[in-house]
Amino acid sequence: MPSKFLRLPVNLYSAGQVRELDRIAIEEFKILGYTLMHRAALFSYIKLKEKWPKARSITVICGGGNNAGDGYVLAGLAKEDGKDVTVYHLLDPANLKGDAVTAYKYLHASNLESSSFSPKSLSKSDVIVDAIFGTGLDRDVEGEFYDVIKAINSASVPVLAIDIPSGLNADTGNVMNIAVKADLTTTFIGLKKGMFTADGVEHSGEIKFNDLDVPKEVYERLTIKDQSISRLELEDLNQVLKPRRKNSHKGHFGHVLVVGGDEGYFGAARMAAEAAARVGAGLVSVATRSSHASLLSTVRPEIMSHGVETLDELMPLIKKANVIAVGPGLGQSEWAKLLLARVFESNLPLVIDADALNLLAEEEQTSANWVMTPHPGEAARLLNTDSKTIQADRFKSITSLHEKYAGPVVLKGSGSLISDTQGNLFVCDKGNSGMSSGGMGDVLTGVIAGLIAQGIEINHATKLGVCLHANAGDRAASSGERGMLAMDLMPHLRNLVNQ
Repeated sequence: MPSKFLRLPVNLYSAGQVRELDRIAIEEFKILGYTLMHRAALFSYIKLKEKWPKARSITVICGGGNNAGDGYVLAGLAKEDGKDVTVYHLLDPANLKGDAVTAYKYLHASNLESSSFSPKSLSKSDVIVDAIFGTGLDRDVEGEFYDVIKAINSASVPVLAIDIPSGLNADTGNVMNIAVKADLTTTFIGLKKGMFTADGVEHSGEIKFNDLDVPKEVYERLTIKDQSISRLELEDLNQVLKPRRKNSHKGHFGHVLVVGGDEGYFGAARMAAEAAARVGAGLVSVATRSSHASLLSTVRPEIMSHGVETLDELMPLIKKANVIAVGPGLGQSEWAKLLLARVFESNLPLVIDADALNLLAEEEQTSANWVMTPHPGEAARLLNTDSKTIQADRFKSITSLHEKYAGPVVLKGSGSLISDTQGNLFVCDKGNSGMSSGGMGDVLTGVIAGLIAQGIEINHATKLGVCLHANAGDRAASSGERGMLAMDLMPHLRNLVNQ
């Protein structure tokens, strides 16, 4: 039963929504629960063989409930296919209920028995299948389950997780004390939103989806109206970047003003400015300290650098700009506060990052015409809390940021989240750990500003900017994530906006 999805769907669901979709399919459309279970197990086994075609020895670890049932059926399919299969149960199979009982009978019919868990054989396996917990887990993993997951992660053996890595919260993407770190996750009916942000990206590995042939009418009958959340695809967003007319000139593509670069922090403003230019802004200016003004002309003469010490020097630059990127290297000095106050008084669209966000946290201002790009620490200051609280539920946090500050928001991190001006949420699941280095946020600021300058609507520019930035990071990481620098993204940004 191969997947008909060449790309993952864009819609993401909460655990509650997926359970409701299951219920609708079974109760209202009369699809047998065991039929869905068998389809899930078969799809998982097909993907296991595609990922690890030479695998002969397979260990399946089952908990309780339907997730265990998926594991028991997969084990039976593997046995019938001639594989060497070991099955462990963590809960007494005598306590299984419903479709999981049918699955356990299928295991027996395949001439397999399950036994109590033993970690000794894990290292001898070619693949471990995680069928311990499903999406319903809402508490920390403890006791024997903790020990088993620890053993799985320590075995140095590839892992397939069925539906979701055990121990990962399906709604927040956070690890609940401990979670399986899968190389491949097969998931069904609806993509779980927690798999695409926070810890979910790392623990889920490669994700394969199958709707188990559930009719589309099932989705139309979903009545649990959680907040709309969608995955972003660069291929879809990039359609606004049409080929340019041959008689165009720089004035057609906007003018970005970058405000920042206090003493000792000029590099941040320079990176934002170059990123804006690399994605196609027609003109880019920088308002910075007078001591820095000549430096940029030396290293990047295409960018106009202006020494600005007073508001009288800033105002002519604002009048020429279409969009302002403020914050990279801005600092929090009186000079920074003075310039930021005047930027806020303008009617131009703004992209706000770094110290401009920290200064904004002290203000009570809102605007639908600015884009905020905080990392968790900055988001914590904006919401008067701590970064741990921000990360505990990133979806809730970005909604709070939007409600307080009104405009589009980007909550950066693994699985960056975006809220548009209407409060709709989006997830970018691209990017990598090599982007955990200084200057990456400055580049993102410049990318979004450069897109807005070209006349792209602010919500679309924000989503496209995040995706361009993440995909450029992935391309730059092709030669290794460790040691990757923000400026390494520049040639890839130029390439991506010309595809």
